[in-house]
Amino acid sequence: MTGPITAGVDGTEESVAALGWAAREAIRRGRALRVVHAWRFQPYEGLDAADAETQAGWVRNAVDEAVRTVTARHPELEVSTDVVEGPAVDTLVAAAADAEMLVLGSRGHGPVVGFLLGSVGQQVIAAAKRPVVLVRAGDRPTGEAAGREVVVGQQGDPEDSAETLRFAFETAAARGATVRAVRAWTLPPVFAYSPGSLELLDEAGGLEPFEKKALAAALAPLRERFPGVPVVEHVEMGSAGQVLLSVTARAQLMVVGRRAHRTAVGARIGSVAHGVLHHAGCPVAVVPHG
Repeated sequence: MTGPITAGVDGTEESVAALGWAAREAIRRGRALRVVHAWRFQPYEGLDAADAETQAGWVRNAVDEAVRTVTARHPELEVSTDVVEGPAVDTLVAAAADAEMLVLGSRGHGPVVGFLLGSVGQQVIAAAKRPVVLVRAGDRPTGEAAGREVVVGQQGDPEDSAETLRFAFETAAARGATVRAVRAWTLPPVFAYSPGSLELLDEAGGLEPFEKKALAAALAPLRERFPGVPVVEHVEMGSAGQVLLSVTARAQLMVVGRRAHRTAVGARIGSVAHGVLHHAGCPVAVVPHG
């Protein structure tokens, strides 16, 4: 994928931080930056429908001001802007479709409803076909300093986490960072084991060695593709969300996979991604399974 790094801005402090994060990532990856804002006309008392053009002008000016801050810091960066009148979810999902990744603020405040972590953000994460990165207000380049890791969660078979691991390794390679690959495991009920799985566990020497071998197998093709990226293999007993959050202090970025679930009340993104999004202090990348 060679699309732009796309940042959704909504006028909040969080989206300003997301824009800065996206600009730095675009520089590191040699990509263009695309800035997208979705807006809807608001009919205020005393104003008529003709003022939609005036409101659009206000929006464009605000977006341009935010972009000027970025281009002043990164004059070499290629930047384009799109101000779209329409629903935020549809606009952002469409913007993500041809992007390397979509970057959003992780919480919205103020008169404009933020993209996250409300229903808009959850729908975007669940529907986007590309990685979505969530950035909190106050995020600074110092958080990307050498020594802090790109932490990635690995679950299931190698093919289940291939896209998640690839994103983590690509990001670490661009930053000169270490990847900490985390695989959490718990004791399942005895009846969950098939004769075949029991045989594999016996060959591996037990549950923990089995999990370590599973993580090593998932990482093997990425180690070969990115030989310059240092890797820490982290296998720990516990719930995936808790184990990932236990190492968040080490992380400059947390990367998790997601398999969207549809329910009667809308899209759900899974308990691990949901928990990490709410509690991790660093930026979080949510990568759809291939």
